[in-house]
Amino acid sequence: MTNSATRDDIVAGRTSLGIEFGSTRIKACLVGPDPTDVIATGSHAWENRFEDRRWTYALDDVWSGVQAAYADLVANVRAAHGVTPETFGAIGVSAMMHGYLAFDASDELLVPFRTWRNTSTGPAAAELSALLGINIPLRWSIAHLHQAVLDDEPHVADIRFVTTLAGYVHGRLTGEKVLGVGDASGMFPIDPATRDYDQRRVDLFDAHAAGRLPAGLRSLLPAVRVAGQAAGSLTPAGAALLDPSGALRPGVPFCPPEGDAGTGMVATAAVAPRTGNVSAGTSIFAMVVLERPLQSMHHEIDVVTTPAGDLVAMVHCNNGASELAAWAGMFERFAAAAGFPLEPDAVYEALFREALAGEADAGGLLAYNHLAGEPIAGTDEGRPLFVRTPDSRFTLGNAIRAQLYGVFGTLALGMRVLDAEGVALDRMFAHGGMFRTAGVAQRFLAAALAAPVAVGETASEGGAWGIAVLAAYLDHGADLDLDTYLQQRVFATASIDVAEPDDADAAGFAAYLDRYDAGLAIERAAVAALS
Repeated sequence: MTNSATRDDIVAGRTSLGIEFGSTRIKACLVGPDPTDVIATGSHAWENRFEDRRWTYALDDVWSGVQAAYADLVANVRAAHGVTPETFGAIGVSAMMHGYLAFDASDELLVPFRTWRNTSTGPAAAELSALLGINIPLRWSIAHLHQAVLDDEPHVADIRFVTTLAGYVHGRLTGEKVLGVGDASGMFPIDPATRDYDQRRVDLFDAHAAGRLPAGLRSLLPAVRVAGQAAGSLTPAGAALLDPSGALRPGVPFCPPEGDAGTGMVATAAVAPRTGNVSAGTSIFAMVVLERPLQSMHHEIDVVTTPAGDLVAMVHCNNGASELAAWAGMFERFAAAAGFPLEPDAVYEALFREALAGEADAGGLLAYNHLAGEPIAGTDEGRPLFVRTPDSRFTLGNAIRAQLYGVFGTLALGMRVLDAEGVALDRMFAHGGMFRTAGVAQRFLAAALAAPVAVGETASEGGAWGIAVLAAYLDHGADLDLDTYLQQRVFATASIDVAEPDDADAAGFAAYLDRYDAGLAIERAAVAALS
């Protein structure tokens, strides 16, 4: 597309804007009438805080951060095309799933935002899993709500609305208390027949919580929407909140707000049965679209949905690439101290390439990336560890390969459960920044999963692009189902690189994983011994 045509599309609002609140970056992505045409991006770095023994983000940081990311995008549009966007064809908001944002009747936040990373909801999750007959993970919104009830927290009596981060931001911009079905499925179980909250389980919960909450559960949760359905439009107050400069006009339609799991599925065209995706960031999780319900309940597996409402088995690990990033940061500082400063991407490139020279089993080294508690591993808190025996081969290649394997370690333990269930998987798609270095993390993930792993051109764009695609889908939802839309309109000519599992890597990772599983006793001991 010519620069002139792109400028015309921007001025006329033939574009779609996606905004995603990731764990370390808030990103904005603007696409043209063809969603594969990324016109501009913007971003802003932010970090969670550990306050009063809870992981949280301040709501002031939500708004200052999204304003900065949006302003960065607008500046990049202006620099490249000489115009300032005043409207869009559609907007979508996505964010980290789960967690707990509870509001009173005046829409005032009652307690600081409790993110997915908190693991203090064990009693509630266990009680609800038994009551509802489905695994309720620690990070789900209903677990946070019920734990507040069990703990007799004073704010419970004042609760009138509970939502996720995406639902909160969407509500402030549009005035609508709604949520995409994929994000809603991380609040409370969804019935795939109705693509709404499971009414039988809602009734069970209401009977169990009778007299302990101020209202029935449905009145406390956002209404559910599926991909392609309208979910409100930008209000004047919302326009001023997103763009304090006043250039952005109200009235832009919004798609349903979604979670990062759903946008990851869209960004990798993994919304049909026998497909799946892995998203690697601060957390790492795998999504596998199911052909049938699971036969048993497993504490390692969440049952959530695609943005269209189809059942998905989710293996979610609280810890992803943050420890790997810390190691890369150390080597970046070493290069600077030695008088040879390198950009972060160059540091990752060098380290990842060195990992290819490591031994298939990482030379007997072990790396645990647990900065936070890890339910699959049975820990409530994190203690990052690097472990070796006297006879292990401590080389740079082995050390970095161990760190990369460690990113996938807990995930692979959960995927073993799906394999035992007989869940079929034709191909796994991967996205996230660690896949920017071609042929390394992708190759090791294929070994970890013993399945082909595909990476597309949008691998590093991730969920901000995925929610922009869902925004663009608003114009097509009545005519095409989501999978058909993705296959025919978005990925028909996409360039995708597929890595088949290497036999030596697969055998080496299997040996690593056996050591990793046995060594979890060290991790648990470290949690107990080091406060």
